[in-house]
Amino acid sequence: MNSEWIKRSLNAVWHPCTQMKRHETFPLVPIDRAKGVWLYDFEGKRYLDGVSSWWVNLFGHGHPHIKARINAQLESLDHVMLAGFTHAPAVELAEKLSAKTGGALGHAFFGSDGASAVEVALKMSFHYWRNVGKPNKTQFIHLANSYHGETIGALSVTDVEIFKDTYAALVKTSHEVPAPDNRANAQLSSEQIAADAAEHLENWLKEHHETTAALIVEPLVQGAAGMSMYSPYYLKRARALCNQYDVHLICDEIAVGFGRTGSFFASEQAGIWPDLICLSKGITGGVLPLSVVMCTDTLYGAFYDEDIRKGFLHSHSYTGNPLACSAALATLELFEHTDVLAQNRLIASRINALAEPIRKLPYVQHFRQAGTTGAGMIWAFEVNDAPTGFAQQLFAAALKHELLLRPMGNTVYWMPAFNLTDDEATHLVNATFRALQDVMGQACGVRSQPDIKMA
Repeated sequence: MNSEWIKRSLNAVWHPCTQMKRHETFPLVPIDRAKGVWLYDFEGKRYLDGVSSWWVNLFGHGHPHIKARINAQLESLDHVMLAGFTHAPAVELAEKLSAKTGGALGHAFFGSDGASAVEVALKMSFHYWRNVGKPNKTQFIHLANSYHGETIGALSVTDVEIFKDTYAALVKTSHEVPAPDNRANAQLSSEQIAADAAEHLENWLKEHHETTAALIVEPLVQGAAGMSMYSPYYLKRARALCNQYDVHLICDEIAVGFGRTGSFFASEQAGIWPDLICLSKGITGGVLPLSVVMCTDTLYGAFYDEDIRKGFLHSHSYTGNPLACSAALATLELFEHTDVLAQNRLIASRINALAEPIRKLPYVQHFRQAGTTGAGMIWAFEVNDAPTGFAQQLFAAALKHELLLRPMGNTVYWMPAFNLTDDEATHLVNATFRALQDVMGQACGVRSQPDIKMA
């Protein structure tokens, strides 16, 4: 059955983020079903989903509460356009998300995916300055190694060559400032690295604030940069500098929101709110596509006018889809009904203890966990002297040990669902250890070790 679906997929489907020719020698993995943290192929083999299916799945696959919410909504309203109409799930979701910011971000604009949310935020900032009589503020700033999506606007603030270079002629130029990557200097604290990067930002804004519309950042973790992590101090300084120089701060929390860094929003760890926040991925628990851009009342007010040209005339056909909004409401209810972040702190402490033998491997460097609260559910480390094709080799080796990993270059990361059991956490770490041994052990003279046990 697996081979049949692989052949049909290669004949009919153009897979994302993939050089299709590689599948001549590197087979696809056909998935038949999923439950909890496990994916199952058509022959019944299972794989622990160690990357939450591209960072979206918060509470495991097929969660009964999310399914029930979607099924109940399907009985009454599947979809209606949000232009000129409204419906309860969109209203309730916008209200609840605003409440999560303490009302600091008062209006929600719905989209369908992360890149579309970034497009919305960039356009809102650009249009705001035009509406308030400052049309020269058209430029954007982004961090080095940033990733904000692959549509044309999002690419203009993305600094990952493989995504951006081919389309350079289509992309608007923006300015790059140094990222406060904790890996930048082993001799400096994360706060000092952040302070140095913020100084570069300040110097740029001193010279160019009159033409700068917004700074966009991924708070605390730059995902496609190899899970680059940094101190909340940078966000605090960025917020102050944007206030000082009259520039918007856009926080792209698409990958890091909804508890991934140990607080509901990553921005909270710096004690700040941006002017615009982009949300997607985990917002529906990883079940249906949805994105949201939330903004301040000040920003919203600049569009509220008799003149239609001052309105924000952006749209998507499935904007605010009731089924997706219901999945998001169910996700928020799971946070409300259980202390998710406290539970994550327990899971994270277990994973950290289990991972100590990996941390001590001679080729492992910069083992790290997201956030400052101890409850972050993103881990990453680099593998030194990795062989050519390491990412693909480790992916294949992990599959043999019933684990889905998707390394980025020589960076290995975990981003599991929040409801791992002790046994599943142990499997995540053990299978990673074995896969590393398969790819690296013999070359580095490291012997195989017995399974890592829970204390």
